[in-house]
Amino acid sequence: MTSLAYRLDRFPRWRRALGAGLCAAALLFAGCTGLVGDGAEGDGASPGGSPGGSTEGGAAPSEVAERSMFPRLSHAQWENTARDLLRLDERPGLSASFTTDPLGGVFDNNEAALLVTPGLWSDYQRAAEELAAMVTADPGKLARIVPADLPDEPEARAQAFVERFGERAFRRPLTAGERDAYLALFDRGKELAADDDPFAAGARAALEAFLQSPHFVYRVELGAGPAKDGLIPLSGYEIATKLAYLFWNTMPSDELLAAAKAGELSTPEAVRAYAERMLDDPRAREVVGAFHRQLYDYEHYHDLNKDQALYPEFVPEMGDDMQREAELFVEHIVFDKEGGLTDLLTSRTAFVNDHLAAVYGIEGEFSDKFEQVELAEAERSGLLTRLGFLASKATARQPDSIHRGVFVNLRILCAALPPPPDNATGLPPGEHATNRERVEAHTGKGTCGEACHGTWINPAGFAFEHYDAIGKYRTTDNGVPVNAADAYRFGGGLKSYADAIEFSRVLAESDEAHACYARRWIEFAQGRSTGAKDRQAIKELGEASRGGASTKELILQLVSSPSFLARVPAEAQ
Repeated sequence: MTSLAYRLDRFPRWRRALGAGLCAAALLFAGCTGLVGDGAEGDGASPGGSPGGSTEGGAAPSEVAERSMFPRLSHAQWENTARDLLRLDERPGLSASFTTDPLGGVFDNNEAALLVTPGLWSDYQRAAEELAAMVTADPGKLARIVPADLPDEPEARAQAFVERFGERAFRRPLTAGERDAYLALFDRGKELAADDDPFAAGARAALEAFLQSPHFVYRVELGAGPAKDGLIPLSGYEIATKLAYLFWNTMPSDELLAAAKAGELSTPEAVRAYAERMLDDPRAREVVGAFHRQLYDYEHYHDLNKDQALYPEFVPEMGDDMQREAELFVEHIVFDKEGGLTDLLTSRTAFVNDHLAAVYGIEGEFSDKFEQVELAEAERSGLLTRLGFLASKATARQPDSIHRGVFVNLRILCAALPPPPDNATGLPPGEHATNRERVEAHTGKGTCGEACHGTWINPAGFAFEHYDAIGKYRTTDNGVPVNAADAYRFGGGLKSYADAIEFSRVLAESDEAHACYARRWIEFAQGRSTGAKDRQAIKELGEASRGGASTKELILQLVSSPSFLARVPAEAQ
């Protein structure tokens, strides 16, 4: 078959037609309303119902934060969506060459960073052409996206294909205008590839256009009609899409789209019930794992440099081992035990192989397989006493009390630390007997770093002085007994602790840690940074977490709340 992409090169107007979708996508972020001509006006009238946006028992309109109506798919979401939309066995892998997105906050789905740059526009166009060519050149692959019950008459067959594929590509039914436009592209494809199978040629042209449309690249959330109680309720299809990308990081399944069409996502209670079933899907474990992986910086567990003379038990592959340990621990707490933040901070259950067991000092025979164990009560308590965190926040020879303290402040407590000064440098060497003495001498009381380090960073970091540069437990430092005692100022006053075990318990009992965990889940679920209007939601979820609510329960409360199921009118943003 002659390349359709080559033939399109000979028809500039045709190529511009296929690229027009991303032109409109770029205009969306500039506030242009020209997208309406692409069928957006039909979203609000899509069948399937919505929860209605009622604020009874939930947030008032003034407590629902603004967000974009057009969040773009992240590269990971694009990969998963392309795989599932085209019913491929594996992700296509094309996003590896896409223009890299900058990190916007803690998570990779932050809408503020997910823009369509000119380079990414070209990447999407190239990927659409490659995917359309690959699928339509293989009768087996094409058959996967062509329903078996399509009519035999060519025009009816083409229309049915466009309507059904379009519903999955846009995560909602096509409007009449969209259907006609894509049918015209389908017919145009047959003209440009007259020597090829007419249906495959038409499908190829339609696929290229669908995969470049802003309704594919963006998760459009226009709502299901006029405002009610000050909020615009999302349509059933829009809610199905939000649920799918939160729990599975991909497009809605056929079942979920059918639920939206049948109006089964029409109340908060119905959404919660459906979300409970989605949490039982193995894909939900992957997404919950991704949340904790990004929040707790697993990527920093790799490429660690440790002094082999001091730490001969440390081997390069331990970075992978430490990440796998963290992943198994979180999955065990969240899904197997149905626990929450308190358990993440205090549980002694761990998963170790031979490399990790040696550092933990666990007796017995171990292999490269991970086994569940209970760590020593006097030495370990939760994720902050695990090797990944401790070794990644350390130098080649010493614990890094400052970076351990910064991590706790930023990722566990959401403390508003100021950025370090431009002239900040590493700690100079000295003749101090212990690591703590060296840190205190340069950043503690009486130094220029006293205000921030002495009050917030050092007290949190010093709690982990019992753990060396690879996370191994120690009772002495350079022959001197370890001092891990300190006090941290919470909203309720100064809290003292003797070591990391007590500090982990103090954190688990604090309002701040639970509010921070709730805030991070809102950021992840909504794909944006939090602001002043999120305070009430953060407070309520934080209180639920501190009261013993599991991570799963927090997620279910979040997805059945008005802030998830409705949006603020555009004119109020």
